[in-house]
Amino acid sequence: MKYTAPGKSFREGITLLELARLFPNEEAARQWFEAVFWPGGERFCPRCGTDNNHECKHAKMPYRCRDCRRYFSVKTGTLMEGSPLPLLTWLYAIYLDLTSLKGVSSMKLHRDLGVSQPTAWFMLQRIREAFRDEGPTVRFEGPVEVDETYVGGLEKNKHASQREHKGRGAIGKTAVVGAKDRKTGKVAARVIRRTDGETLKGFVTEHAADGAEVYTDDAAAYRGLPNHGTVRHSVGEYVDRHIHTNGIESLWSMLKRAHKGTFHKLSPKHLQRYVNEFAGRHNFRELDTIEQMAAVVEGMAAKRLRYRDLIRDNGLPSGARSA
Repeated sequence: MKYTAPGKSFREGITLLELARLFPNEEAARQWFEAVFWPGGERFCPRCGTDNNHECKHAKMPYRCRDCRRYFSVKTGTLMEGSPLPLLTWLYAIYLDLTSLKGVSSMKLHRDLGVSQPTAWFMLQRIREAFRDEGPTVRFEGPVEVDETYVGGLEKNKHASQREHKGRGAIGKTAVVGAKDRKTGKVAARVIRRTDGETLKGFVTEHAADGAEVYTDDAAAYRGLPNHGTVRHSVGEYVDRHIHTNGIESLWSMLKRAHKGTFHKLSPKHLQRYVNEFAGRHNFRELDTIEQMAAVVEGMAAKRLRYRDLIRDNGLPSGARSA
């Protein structure tokens, strides 16, 4: 389904000027958000699910449910709940984030939208949370490329008090494992604590369908996988006929360009949200811009991310598995 303004259709991207013409005021933004959350014009209460509600002309919130007798708006029950910002501001934040190939920093969003930097950061974290998939895991039919990477700063660039003097390579960085299905072009990725065989093979089993061919590098942790082909990165081999991991490595390339060029620091605590965003952007890259925006808004439904929970130090990477 395409979400556009009446009489307007976009086959590709839309410019900032076109966006301004599409959504000239808060009312136009409200109508669009409602069309995404309540397709077909059937408005329902986000708390009890009933469509037995009515408009309220003189209340702080525009609708009231006759069954649970509570007021609500299009923000209620979504990642935007509790936000005093206009919907038009949220719409522009989503647009600016999606149309920036390497993402948008909170400092740039703060300058572009006229909100404070902490507010911009909180908005962007909630937008990234919309990419978190709560449905059942889709198992790829394959061939499936699997690879892991490490995200973090170089030890030599850290202050002496923050360096981990334990060796070389990935010390001090956070591991991420990913898979790409060559049949559909879709990817999946997860922040992990360990890169041992149990963790990596468990990820492959979860995301590759039974009988699917799996291609990895020659890391010992992948040994024993069924239908398994490898390229020997350890000796400089990156392609062996149809066996390679170039597809999933392109996701790592984009993530790391964003890390170095836009965000500069990706903390382990919040890294999963950034990984979710770049995997999600890859998965719907064929959609028009307005459809991508609608997909993000749909992902905001039935989720909540409070600022106090976002900044709480729980000792775990946000969204990461303990395995």
